[in-house]
Amino acid sequence: MDATVAKPSTDNKTWNGGNRPLNASYGKMMMWFFIVSDALTFSGFLAAYGFSRFKFIDSWPIADEVFTHIPFIHGNFPMYYVAFMTFVLIFSSVTMVLAVDAGHHLKKNKVIVYLFLTIIGGLIFVGSQAWEWGTFIKGSYGAVETNGGKVLQFVKEDGSRVALGDFAIPIHSERTTQESNEGIWFLSESPRTSVNLAEVTKGFLADESILIRTQYLDESGGRTVLSRAESVDKLKSDGKAIVEGANLKHNEYGTPLFADFFFFITGFHGFHVFSGVVFNIIIFFNVIVGTYDRRKNYEMVEKVGLYWHFVDLVWVFVFTVFYLV
Repeated sequence: MDATVAKPSTDNKTWNGGNRPLNASYGKMMMWFFIVSDALTFSGFLAAYGFSRFKFIDSWPIADEVFTHIPFIHGNFPMYYVAFMTFVLIFSSVTMVLAVDAGHHLKKNKVIVYLFLTIIGGLIFVGSQAWEWGTFIKGSYGAVETNGGKVLQFVKEDGSRVALGDFAIPIHSERTTQESNEGIWFLSESPRTSVNLAEVTKGFLADESILIRTQYLDESGGRTVLSRAESVDKLKSDGKAIVEGANLKHNEYGTPLFADFFFFITGFHGFHVFSGVVFNIIIFFNVIVGTYDRRKNYEMVEKVGLYWHFVDLVWVFVFTVFYLV
């Protein structure tokens, strides 16, 4: 019986060897390798966030109570601005698709328009994220940190938040600001806040309509609000320091680990978006001077488009896991 010899497939969708697997160029394949490796990195970060949140689920800050700001407008708008940022980034992904399609048809002017819109969307997102960081770091209401590192927030009887400065009673005294030439005193001085613990305590005792809310959840999923007597006792016995905003050590919204993940995950993604904007700007000017027209090939637009779609997709996961869940 004659031996049967398998013939290589002529199907263009199957890689039969050579230097163009799946009919993709070297540059496009390398971009896919980078995307896969970076996706694994983000997956690890989000998984770590999920495990940490599950571990501290009874005291984890509620995103709707943290991200409530809109630029130039005072009020309580939970998640509105984050949703706007998400919309802008997704819309920029649409304009990138249109730019790639125009490149396939060698339509230079359309590529210029759609790339420009993509760059604008990226800049709006990066600027919005920088503003969000600034607001998160500065804080809105302030809180009292306990001896155990927990936070005590202040609310009215109807549950609405009260800022420390709204009820603190000033105590006039001179404060000595330490200088760098004073050595250990400068190193050990705590950050200066708009009010101190004594002023907050005095104002709290004078206003009986204010209660303390802990960072722990009650049976209904909301923050535990103490009675007036419990609030007074808690502040007097366990109050340690004033904390305003958030950094890597202190966090007025709850556990400091929440702020650590916020800075790291959103900062890492923001760096990716900023890098994508830089790449898009470079490609944008190359399109203007006709670099790809002379090559009769707009593959560079497609490759940077792959990267842009990736950072958009990552933000969808970050938005879902970090802000919505």
